[in-house]
Amino acid sequence: MSYKISCLLFAKNNVGEILLIQRKKKPNRGYWSPPGGKLEMDIGESPFECAIREAQEELAIELQLEQLRLFGYVSEKNYEGRNHWLMFMFNILPVLDDLPLEIGEGHFNFFTREQINNLKIPRTDHQLVWPYFDKSHQGFWGISANFSQEVPKIKIEAKPF
Repeated sequence: MSYKISCLLFAKNNVGEILLIQRKKKPNRGYWSPPGGKLEMDIGESPFECAIREAQEELAIELQLEQLRLFGYVSEKNYEGRNHWLMFMFNILPVLDDLPLEIGEGHFNFFTREQINNLKIPRTDHQLVWPYFDKSHQGFWGISANFSQEVPKIKIEAKPF
């Protein structure tokens, strides 16, 4: 089973709504999720380099390292029986003034945190992403989920510090 490494970007507008993209491609086609993408491992790209590149490609914004705050990771074993995933979660510190233009990956919209709970989002995001996004101000989180079992086993690997 292959291992996929990616970053998720959490950006807000000036009223605190969170930017999501409705994906046109797998995984999660048709679902709303934070923008982001896979690391280019063949060139040795770091998670921070990936976040900066994805922000430029998907959101058309140029970020500097100090404009990102890594607040956690999610490790998923045997996700959908196809891959293992390691996702680094970044808050984008600059506020976005405008909605990014639609791209080949999908179209964007801003949502309140409460609205996100009622959107079509990946099932596991309810358990693994959003509860820890809500706690991102508390420090760094590490979450592991093993989907090899019928009922996924989820554990906290790193607590905020």
